[in-house]
Amino acid sequence: MKIELGKENAAAEDKIPPSTPDGSKIGINYADAYIKDIKHKFDDGGKIMCKRRGLKLTLTVKDKKGEGIMRRFDHGPDVKTILQEALKEAANNADSTFSVEDGVMSIEIN
Repeated sequence: MKIELGKENAAAEDKIPPSTPDGSKIGINYADAYIKDIKHKFDDGGKIMCKRRGLKLTLTVKDKKGEGIMRRFDHGPDVKTILQEALKEAANNADSTFSVEDGVMSIEIN
């Protein structure tokens, strides 16, 4: 089942360094603005949501949770790529697939 979460947060791009100073070098301000729109509620009470704590993203898909780490050395220096790879890792760990097609975020539940 594929769930569309909505369009990517265009305002998040304003948070990419050097526009907004960020000492983390992985775009924490960008990541926070981007993931705040990853939300969906199902009729049965389940939900899709994403939270960040430090470098770790936790993606909840219904009753499963997956974690992904934002890794600058493996996926950097582009902050967009760092975040996308962490979201894909978190979704994979929650038995799902995260993708962005034509600016629309979606999760496919396996």
